[in-house]
Amino acid sequence: MNEIEITSGRMNPHIDPYLTVWGWEIPLYLFIGGLVAGILFFSTLFFLRGKEKEYSTAVKRISILAGPLLALGLGALFLDLSHKLYVWRFYTTIRWESPMSWGSWTLLVITPLSFLWSVVWIEDIWPSFKWPQKWMYNFVERLKNYKKQMAWTLLIGSIVLGMYTGILLSAFNARPFWNSAILGPLFLVSGLSTGAASIIIFSRSEAEKKIFSRIDIALIGLELFLLIHLFMGFLASTQVHIEAAQLFLGGEYTAAFWVLVVGMGLLLPLFIEILELKGYRIPVLIPSVLVLTGGLILRFIVVDAGQTSRWLYKFMQ
Repeated sequence: MNEIEITSGRMNPHIDPYLTVWGWEIPLYLFIGGLVAGILFFSTLFFLRGKEKEYSTAVKRISILAGPLLALGLGALFLDLSHKLYVWRFYTTIRWESPMSWGSWTLLVITPLSFLWSVVWIEDIWPSFKWPQKWMYNFVERLKNYKKQMAWTLLIGSIVLGMYTGILLSAFNARPFWNSAILGPLFLVSGLSTGAASIIIFSRSEAEKKIFSRIDIALIGLELFLLIHLFMGFLASTQVHIEAAQLFLGGEYTAAFWVLVVGMGLLLPLFIEILELKGYRIPVLIPSVLVLTGGLILRFIVVDAGQTSRWLYKFMQ
């Protein structure tokens, strides 16, 4: 009689020759996707609230980065594809049960819209700017009549994009550490936090910096809450999920995760931003860069840990 032992263990290509190993491209793509989701979320949200003059960096200036950043992220994703010439097949069908299909179609809508959204604000950002061709000027003027429709589409799309970056991983049931419904909300909140940090870096208004510091404090608190529940869920689950959690609770990812992500990327900027709001003069660049760095490292660690934790089947006679 065959006995099957199921446990988690280090990735071993000799045991699983069909295992796909993700390098730096996927974590970078997930980070940029979350960052762009955060930028577009705040840009469109504050526009729809009629705050484009009060929070001009959030609505106008930072939106210029969304399109190029998304193109950079898609470039990283393209480099990771094994069959690059067949990427067009994503758009020959829609599979409602597939996170990759949802993500592909979401990106197909958001990418051109993010460029168009930035175009309508160019003359507000640079008043002396002149379009080289008359037809360009006429096109942009007509486009401005649809800002509200674009804003609603991008607002909803940014939420889907931010969630998708986590759901993409959680759909891999064979990887115990990725197999959690909390990854979607966690990556969304992390993306919103990095978006808020970017706005703080580029803003010239003290009032705008303060409001986004408060927003970032709330988002960091929510991110810590989700991380706690992520590990609580693993520890209350099956043995293989407990072993996946133990990679961060005394295992090989313990120091990197708790020092670089939680300590440097969450708790330290949270403490600094609270001090700023209390009147202490601290360069806003410090907590913002820490948040961005922590968000990037989080993606690298989660992707690598997911490939490390796995179901290992041992067949014995």
